[in-house]
Amino acid sequence: MQKKTTVLAIMAAHMLAFTNNTAAFGVYEKREEPTLGSISEAITGINTAFEEYKKTNDARIEAIKKGESTADLDAKLAKIDKDLNAMQEMKSKLEAVETKLSRQSTFTGSGRQDGEMKEETEYREAFFDWVRDPKDHAKQKKAQEAAKGLQTKRVEMGLEKRETHTSTLTGSAGGLALPKVVEQQILRVGVDASPMRQLATVRTVGTTAYSELIDIGGANFQWVGEEDTRDKTDTPSLHPVEPTFGMGSAKPQASEESLDDLFFNVESWLVDSAREAIMEGEAAAFINGNGTKKPTGFLAGTAPVATDDDTRAFGTLQFITSGQAAALPTDFDPYLELTYALRKRYRANASWLGSKAVFESMRKVKNADGDYMWQPTTAAGQPDRFAGYTVYEDENMPDVAANALPLAFGDFKQGYLITDLVGLRVTRDEITEPGWVKFYVRKRVGGIVRNTQAIKLLKIAA
Repeated sequence: MQKKTTVLAIMAAHMLAFTNNTAAFGVYEKREEPTLGSISEAITGINTAFEEYKKTNDARIEAIKKGESTADLDAKLAKIDKDLNAMQEMKSKLEAVETKLSRQSTFTGSGRQDGEMKEETEYREAFFDWVRDPKDHAKQKKAQEAAKGLQTKRVEMGLEKRETHTSTLTGSAGGLALPKVVEQQILRVGVDASPMRQLATVRTVGTTAYSELIDIGGANFQWVGEEDTRDKTDTPSLHPVEPTFGMGSAKPQASEESLDDLFFNVESWLVDSAREAIMEGEAAAFINGNGTKKPTGFLAGTAPVATDDDTRAFGTLQFITSGQAAALPTDFDPYLELTYALRKRYRANASWLGSKAVFESMRKVKNADGDYMWQPTTAAGQPDRFAGYTVYEDENMPDVAANALPLAFGDFKQGYLITDLVGLRVTRDEITEPGWVKFYVRKRVGGIVRNTQAIKLLKIAA
């Protein structure tokens, strides 16, 4: 009885997911879709709230100067902070939903998808036929033949080399490469989940034996007259950058009965179930990964030092101190120093990276003229700015504490390298736990600091 109840609950959940997916076509329900007007209202609310925030903070500063209590003002600021965060999240969600609604869904049922080759369509449909009924040898054979046909086509088009193809054409105990349309959907979700995937250099590689060479010296020269001796100048120095790799994986499962449900959308379920486990793990590794079976995060390499680019060894990041033993700066000077510690060539594409708590504190910062340095965004799809540079929130950044490094500033495209090994893979397992089908989805990814001159850190220290 308990098993029957569980199965019914799962099927009910799948039915709900199906009705949500089909709502856009008006089949089961009519939902109110966000419009540009609603995003405009969110932006207006953010701007209004920030103006109130500035007035309240100015009153708090005056109260401190007069030696008066600021308890009420602190509470009001905390509430506005909470409201601002909520409105920013609402704005981001509205933008994401609008983008999704304006774009044809990746999973619109059977048939050719936009940009798909005929062979990709045939493989995708054969793959999911096999996923639903893995004991059908004819469907398994059809999926294998479709995969071989797709591989041949991609080789003919020069899209891949046969020796680096990632499909494994075995039975249910082995695996098949995920169809291209599903693989791209998981990776696109990853861009939303990790700011580092938006900011860093991302390369798709065919092997973990991958490295890049960084010119860290440059060629010297000399001025000479017409008959002067031409002395030998220094030779530029190349430094190899080699990312460390690991395998991010997720293992969602469903009951055998639910796979037989007509309303069960296998494609969407695989994406929704796998994305958080893999992409959240990636996001954390790009910042704090120790390099053992995972990417090496930019905060996990050689301990940062205070020396500048001219005297610091390549491979080590530089920090600027906050001026406070256990707190963020109370004035703009350390932020300004952090900005100009970065060479001009990197400042043009620089961004701030920190946690929500850090940015809440930075909203209060003024320059010497009394101007607030935080600028809420007024353009849809654009992040807020601090001192003119975009702000990206990542809760994997450290909390504020003595000797912590809670804030990074730099050109992360120059500063950090993410490497994706070609192909997501999935293995279907209905053996190890009778009554349940497990999907083992995995992706090999690497990461390493690329150019240590392109990223600067704020260290909490006096």
